[in-house]
Amino acid sequence: MLKIERLNKRFANFTAVSDLDLEVQTGELFGFVGHNGAGKTTTLKIIAGLLKPTSGHVTIDGSDLEHGKTSYLRKIGYVPDFFGVYDNLKVLEYMEFFASMYGLTGKESRRRCLELLELAQLENRPDTYVDTLSRGMKQKLCIVRSLIHDPDLLLLDEPASGLDPGARYDLKALLKHLHEEGKTILISSHILPELSDMCTSIGIMRGGHLLLQGSMEEIELQARYDRPLKIRVLAGLEKVRALLREDPQCTEISWKGNEGTIRYRGNSQDAAGLLEKIISSGAMLESFYREKGSLEALFIDLTKEEDNGQPERGNHP
Repeated sequence: MLKIERLNKRFANFTAVSDLDLEVQTGELFGFVGHNGAGKTTTLKIIAGLLKPTSGHVTIDGSDLEHGKTSYLRKIGYVPDFFGVYDNLKVLEYMEFFASMYGLTGKESRRRCLELLELAQLENRPDTYVDTLSRGMKQKLCIVRSLIHDPDLLLLDEPASGLDPGARYDLKALLKHLHEEGKTILISSHILPELSDMCTSIGIMRGGHLLLQGSMEEIELQARYDRPLKIRVLAGLEKVRALLREDPQCTEISWKGNEGTIRYRGNSQDAAGLLEKIISSGAMLESFYREKGSLEALFIDLTKEEDNGQPERGNHP
């Protein structure tokens, strides 16, 4: 569906996006995560055709802006971070105004607009002035407005920003419904928990770079394996230390008395094998476990690496 290759965007002496490679498959609900200034909005504006990249290439189902601007743009529904509404229009008038921009008029326009208002649970408010709607209602209105021409790809930039918990719940329900109906969605946020329970895949950005990209299962595994192993030894401490030093999956080991903290790159099977070796050596353990990991903790760790000037990770978990 969406393919981005070596995308770069520079503003004077500032690089907003650097060598970005990203793919979103048809039918995915892809979460684009990163703090403010990570490059998410710039990337979405480039995809939407509102910004010209310094270099790189963006295609949607093989179409690009250079060789087919009209066909490319019709594949996109875009909801910016600061959505625009016409306060002096009623809800149905607002929808029909945008429908006319895509050549829909008369009964066809009215049918499509009412269908989308029902999807947004706004079917009972066709004659309500837009400026009297709550922020959550306005946001849902802007989303269904972007669906008038039935685009292949829906781009949403921080759609939940400023919404109360009830409005966030309604927004998630709407996006999940669209995803279940087969719509491909790319949604950005600086709050990871906001996306983790509804996205099929996520990408984490920092400083214009894509740090991690993968399915939710892959990212969750990365979050789990990113946490250290904790060991408490009752007897045979030197045997345990020797076995840990020999294990290539142990990259960092620190001890405080008989308690060890190990940065361990292996998976669950590797950890089980290590435990078996320790027990077979005759050592006695009180505990052996990996600290509980979470997507949020992984995200925070990545941010800390940025603050501390640590090397960046690769693009895949």
